[in-house]
Amino acid sequence: MLNEIISIVTSAGDIILEAQHIKDHVESKQGQANFVTKYDVEVQEFLYRELAAILPEASFMGEEDEVKNHQINKGYCFIIDPIDGTTNFIFDYKHSCISVALMLQGEIILGVVYNPYLKELFTAEKDKGAFLNGKQLFIKELALEDGMVSIGTAPYYREKADETFRIARLVYDKALDLRRSGSAALDICYVAAGRIVLYYELLLSPWDYAAGSLILTEAGGKIRTMDGKLLTFEHPISILAGNHTTVQQYFELI
Repeated sequence: MLNEIISIVTSAGDIILEAQHIKDHVESKQGQANFVTKYDVEVQEFLYRELAAILPEASFMGEEDEVKNHQINKGYCFIIDPIDGTTNFIFDYKHSCISVALMLQGEIILGVVYNPYLKELFTAEKDKGAFLNGKQLFIKELALEDGMVSIGTAPYYREKADETFRIARLVYDKALDLRRSGSAALDICYVAAGRIVLYYELLLSPWDYAAGSLILTEAGGKIRTMDGKLLTFEHPISILAGNHTTVQQYFELI
């Protein structure tokens, strides 16, 4: 089934690559700078249709659902972000991805994150490892002072900004450098790939982190809420992703 899902996700990536006049098809959702384009909807509808064909008993949770009433703890459920990094997409920043997770009885068993611009495909199956374009990922236990940290700061959660940047100053003083990419799913995968050593964000929706959480843990990394709790997927939470060393260093700093 993983290969079938990969084929569907990479085909959906072509919708992103072939998008034209994106700024002519932008609408605002609730909150400042919280956008949706017709392509977000088109990609999600494509994924729903094609994934339902291979797993008809599955339910779906997607960012662009009009009704947010999901039963994710019963049977199979796909959790989907059709374009993670929509603002990047609108401004042709070329750092966005498709994120698809599959849950079974409330547990993530499969994750796929695809950046069509770089043709980078991150995948994982529970207890079978994590991979980037077919090459297995093994996280390194680097310390904060040996790598870069990425932060998330959604502009539609402005009330979180002061605390986000207070923490950013603390980790910036400890780490080599700081980044903000605009795609949580890719940030989590970049931790798995060793490109950054820590990522955090004070409030994320399940479709932002569901697939990436499995990819990171299957690579040997650690992901928790920012107060150290296990992840849930029913509602937005904070996210702290790193290796075991950097997660411990974060709690010592804070």
